[in-house]
Amino acid sequence: MRAFAVIGPSQSGKATLIQALAGLDGGRSQSLTLMGGASVTKFSFMGDDWAGFYVPGGLENMAQVGHVLAACDAAILCVPAAVDAAVLSAPYLRILEESGIPSFIFVNGIDNTTDRISDIIAELQHYCAHGIILRQVPMRVDGKTVGSIDLISERAWEYHDGERSSLVELPKEMRAREQEARAELLESLADLDDHLLEEIIEDKRPPTEELYDIATRALQHHDLVEALLGSATNGNGILRMMKSLRHEVPEMGALRERMALSGDVLAAGALADNLKHIGKAVLIRALAGGVTAGARLAGGAIGNLADVDTKTQLDTLKPGEIGLAIKSDHLSLGAFFTADGTVDLPGWAQPHPPGLRRMVQPVKERDEAKLSTALGRIAEIDLGVTLSQDEGVGHVVVGVHGPQHLRRITEKLDDGFGIKVEASEVPTALRETIRKGVEKHYRHRKQSGGAGQFADVLIDIAPMPLGSGFVFEEVVKGGAVPRNYIPSVEAGAREALLQGPAGHPVVDVKVTLKDGKSHSVDSSDYAFRTAGKAAVREALSETGTMVLQPIMQVDIQVPSNFAGGLVQLVSGLKGQVQGFENHPEASGWEVFRALLPMSALEDLAQSLGGTTRGTAWFSAELDHYEAVH
Repeated sequence: MRAFAVIGPSQSGKATLIQALAGLDGGRSQSLTLMGGASVTKFSFMGDDWAGFYVPGGLENMAQVGHVLAACDAAILCVPAAVDAAVLSAPYLRILEESGIPSFIFVNGIDNTTDRISDIIAELQHYCAHGIILRQVPMRVDGKTVGSIDLISERAWEYHDGERSSLVELPKEMRAREQEARAELLESLADLDDHLLEEIIEDKRPPTEELYDIATRALQHHDLVEALLGSATNGNGILRMMKSLRHEVPEMGALRERMALSGDVLAAGALADNLKHIGKAVLIRALAGGVTAGARLAGGAIGNLADVDTKTQLDTLKPGEIGLAIKSDHLSLGAFFTADGTVDLPGWAQPHPPGLRRMVQPVKERDEAKLSTALGRIAEIDLGVTLSQDEGVGHVVVGVHGPQHLRRITEKLDDGFGIKVEASEVPTALRETIRKGVEKHYRHRKQSGGAGQFADVLIDIAPMPLGSGFVFEEVVKGGAVPRNYIPSVEAGAREALLQGPAGHPVVDVKVTLKDGKSHSVDSSDYAFRTAGKAAVREALSETGTMVLQPIMQVDIQVPSNFAGGLVQLVSGLKGQVQGFENHPEASGWEVFRALLPMSALEDLAQSLGGTTRGTAWFSAELDHYEAVH
């Protein structure tokens, strides 16, 4: 069995394309839809078994693309037949380039476009370092696409909606365009084959089979990206697409070589979900022998193996085959599996940083303990989810890739785990600091029968440069404060700084213990800790504090034609543009850098989609704190 993934922007016809491919032979296909709407379809074509993976479009679903591609032999990028829509494919071309997987482009809907296919390919080429070669050109009559011409065989095919295309004579008016496009194709292939280059120089007509062989090698080695045309809705160009898959997609062994997998890797996790009446199920693809029910995989035993209908039990998966691992809770996505452990997926397969963070609380208090467990289970089947804890109130913070992704998580909590939740914005992590220093004396004295409490301290609290944190020093002379009590004073000072007068942690201050007194009987660690804490609190109240907001270093990954528009966006969010530069590895991309208040990150996430048509994403790290004006 060979496996391919169909990816691409939303509304490009990906699901329809897989359905059309699976229905070519008229045989029975099996499909299974899992977390996030991603699915797999098993079918046969001319005696060969196939698995076609579908991942919904949009950046909110990009987290699934990496681990699906890592389990596949090839990929089809399904793109709309429109020049202005080409940029929507930029994130997918980028991951295909980084992965090195053999890739096709299927220009979908050519029966409803007036744009030139060459212009569409030129726009796509902007985001692809490897050459994109047209394998077909459309035949048009009165501006309407009625068929296509194969540039290698030079055969013309007329489309018939819902039926297979018929072979027709190449129209005379198309010959000049066909020869021009064919010459470009041969020139691209000749760059990869010296013999073909000699034939072209000597003006010889290369044999058709030779060209097919060179094109196959180019695809399998990811030297070029092939572009084919059609309409999935009307069944046009589907047979040509499937034949290209059949003849050109390499066997599974090429995946192991491409991913540099060691001999002990047995399987890959492609998709996962928590299914009703079944529990956690991980769709795995066997990459070697030995994947059987009850066998060890990733350090534990596989419970059961089932076909994609979730009912048919399987004893074993042959290399290349797919199946559901059930009752195997130790398996998670994001890795290849050996018998005793896992091998992490490469960097290109890892999800982008989440752009939206929400504090999640259960509607019913009794579900508090269940919530963290349920979210942990969801994070195992959806690698786009991140989990952390709000430092202020301690609630769980869920990182997702957008509002639809968040809705998917809350629905899964409700349907799969019976937990209804409320999501709210995460409060900005504000801080406080002081503008001026002050000296403060505090005496702690308490007598309540038995041993009393006594500690006397004189401290100096002073501002430090932003970003300095907290510094504690002591300059006590003559043992006025015994050495063993000085750490207690520091501990009390640290405790006082956890919450300043405005209710936020206090930072960038220096506390100096200058003097004090002790009592041989009544002094203790507790007494000096209490005195240190009270002295710092009184000092903060006396000197006053100013509130600081976190400023984030934001790196935005953006297609180059949208980079200029980010200047106004960042400025409107009270950010500081630091500049942008060409991405060192991704063709047609730029890295836009800015400093932005943490409170503006959500507005950035919401506005970025509209400004870049949903193609850009960002990462943010704390840079420094500055005063709130």
